[in-house]
Amino acid sequence: MTPVELADTYLTRAALLRVAVDGMTREQLIARPVPGKWSTLEVVAHISDFEPIMADRIKRVASHDNPTLLGADENLFAAHLFYHERIIDEELAVVDAIRSSTARTLRQLSPDALNRVGTHTEAGVLTLEQLILRATNHITHHLKFIREKREALGLS
Repeated sequence: MTPVELADTYLTRAALLRVAVDGMTREQLIARPVPGKWSTLEVVAHISDFEPIMADRIKRVASHDNPTLLGADENLFAAHLFYHERIIDEELAVVDAIRSSTARTLRQLSPDALNRVGTHTEAGVLTLEQLILRATNHITHHLKFIREKREALGLS
């Protein structure tokens, strides 16, 4: 894929997240209808918290020579960052803003830039293209869990 195609795909995932939670009440957002799984609000807060991390990785690989990319523990974030106190519209706005800004940058990259690398502390060497795809697919990965919760709540 070209940088423009990657940017477009990366950007469209934010809209899919909005659609996935559309019409849910606060009670439905914080419900945990699937035992042992996060609520929908926790899923969205997780995505929102990891958007700046993934955007930073993308931008550092685009601008630095083989930067170190720190891993992050999503379970520690969820345990300590008050996900059920979050406001869904604010979380979605964070995702939208970061994706829009980052996509604007991605569209300007040369195709060769996609081969630049960074070294992730857990995953090892990753190309810029791999980082963009990981970020793009992060929302897609979590959409199935939101659909699962909607179905369990009778909202599908």
